[in-house]
Amino acid sequence: MGQTKHEVLEDVELKEPPMYKVILNNDDYTTMDFVVMVLMVIFHKDREEANKIMMAVHKQGRGLCGIYPYEVAETKIKQVDLIAEKHKFPLKCTMEEE
Repeated sequence: MGQTKHEVLEDVELKEPPMYKVILNNDDYTTMDFVVMVLMVIFHKDREEANKIMMAVHKQGRGLCGIYPYEVAETKIKQVDLIAEKHKFPLKCTMEEE
């Protein structure tokens, strides 16, 4: 006879969704203060962590803001794009699969 609902559910293997790194990229125009503000407002970093990430962006050309599921990463990037555009900065944010 067929499997019960309980037996079928036990056979299903649940996978974690792929995660994505959200990266801020350096440019020659966006101010350090603006980058810190973006990290605090959009990525909910405290001032110390925001400063650390901002310095990585400044010195290494990029800084890791966080690791999120695809939809969350995509939303964070859109938020960065909108706030940067509003303040007339060329700040770019990208994602890459972890």
